[in-house]
Amino acid sequence: MKTKRAVVNALAGPAIHSARDIYLSVPADAVRVAALVDIAGAAAALARTVVRLRHLDPDLIAPHVADRTDLRAVLGRGQWLPTMIRHVAEPAAPARSVKRRVVRRRTSYGQTELFPDGRV
Repeated sequence: MKTKRAVVNALAGPAIHSARDIYLSVPADAVRVAALVDIAGAAAALARTVVRLRHLDPDLIAPHVADRTDLRAVLGRGQWLPTMIRHVAEPAAPARSVKRRVVRRRTSYGQTELFPDGRV
């Protein structure tokens, strides 16, 4: 069974990977920052909503986050400081962990091939 921190890493991995992809691939700085701010703002608003509706104690959440300073800033009980600029590492978990089911269809016995030599 995975630990809670490992579950948090697995859930956050694809989002962090997408944010890093935007950070590394968008050439225009203003557009890059705007996209990252929109992502962070939406995620922070959702986190604050869950905390408020479920009456969660931030001290119980703190052991599961990578940086407690981020927790206080996201939940609105902290403030942004210039020292909050830090490297965000590539997530250890694969970006896509969903396994797709492959369905192979066979030709029925009564059906002949339309292109027997493989040309389409």
